[in-house]
Amino acid sequence: MRRKFSTCLILFSLGHCAIFADFVPTSPLTLAQAQQLALRNNADLRIAQSQADAALAQLRVVREYPNPVAGYSVSKINTDSRSNATVIGGGYWSKSYDSIFSLSQFIELGKRGVRRASAEAGARSAEALRDDSRRLLLQAVDQLYLAAVEAREEERVLTESATSLHREAGIAATRYHAGDIAASEQAQIEIAAAQLELSAASARANARGALVALEKLLGLTEPRGETILVDLLSPAAIPPIISTAAVGSRPDIVAAEASLTKSEADLTLQRHGAIPDLTVSLQYEHQPPDQPNTVGLAVSFPLPIWNRNTGNILAAQAARSEAQAQLDKVRTQVSAEIATARLAFDEAHTRADTYEHDLQPKSAAIIKSVTYAYDKGGAALVELLATERNDNDIRLATARAQADAATAAFALASALNRIEPIADRNNTR
Repeated sequence: MRRKFSTCLILFSLGHCAIFADFVPTSPLTLAQAQQLALRNNADLRIAQSQADAALAQLRVVREYPNPVAGYSVSKINTDSRSNATVIGGGYWSKSYDSIFSLSQFIELGKRGVRRASAEAGARSAEALRDDSRRLLLQAVDQLYLAAVEAREEERVLTESATSLHREAGIAATRYHAGDIAASEQAQIEIAAAQLELSAASARANARGALVALEKLLGLTEPRGETILVDLLSPAAIPPIISTAAVGSRPDIVAAEASLTKSEADLTLQRHGAIPDLTVSLQYEHQPPDQPNTVGLAVSFPLPIWNRNTGNILAAQAARSEAQAQLDKVRTQVSAEIATARLAFDEAHTRADTYEHDLQPKSAAIIKSVTYAYDKGGAALVELLATERNDNDIRLATARAQADAATAAFALASALNRIEPIADRNNTR
């Protein structure tokens, strides 16, 4: 038993490891790999898939016919001393027992096709909601990945600036001992370097927080923010938006339309609920000696006298009105989301291009010139610190602008229903 238990434990461990065999939290992770892991392991997407499977199962249920009901009964069995034997004989089949064999079938009138239409619409709605969950998941993974990369870039910029100021502090110490500057100037440089180090630590914490949120989407059981990201924050990270035309209907609109169709079918079904359904029965009766073999036919149905299904009809009408309002709301939200995403994309793309090709090169040239002048005694400390501060602001703004441009591009692609895994996008080019 111990050997069997050990074997099962090993197999379970191997199976559990196989789920994440291609990803270890500390191994390098590209954006394409993050998307694939999220699509495979994300709990919300798997729940949406299960709900779609349940809707398809319900569709199969309504397509099946109700089973017939078979029955057998025996009556007129004497309980006193008299015998049920007849002139035919004393066997079971010859006695005067009243044996009845029946077969009944329930028949719906005007409801089966409507119920099937409702189930089909429900399946379409569930599948569309699953597709919409996939769309939103890809957008969230892309944006969290970029947020972590942008925070890491901020940390790098601030760390480099702090290192540069520490180097300047060393030069300032030499100039102080030579009598060129006062001790306060050296202290100011050291304070500025320490502030940059604190800002870098804050950016490092922000990056780890974004990694924890990303690992949660990837389906890790213990997100710790230890994932190593490979892709860099650059113009190449911005997905190309070749066309701003939407690709088909958004899944959330399709789901709302299917929900409206389902509510209309449900309303029709409730209106048909007042139509009585039939139960048809066929029976064979055996009662010797006078009626050894007879057959019978019966039809039964409820009389719609007290209950006309009015309450269910009113509830279905309210559900139909709600579904129509929800569809109108979703269409308005989608139009507003597309318009907002287009404006954000145009602004962020222009801002990122300006920072990268205009402002950052000028700032780099200025800081280089002022640093050289300060080292040679040709620039004041105030000018050096102001220039260093401005250069940090420009470099941080460049990183944020690039992240905003990439995030806005993914948001626009999602709004236009054009978002897809990077690997699939590369294959379609």
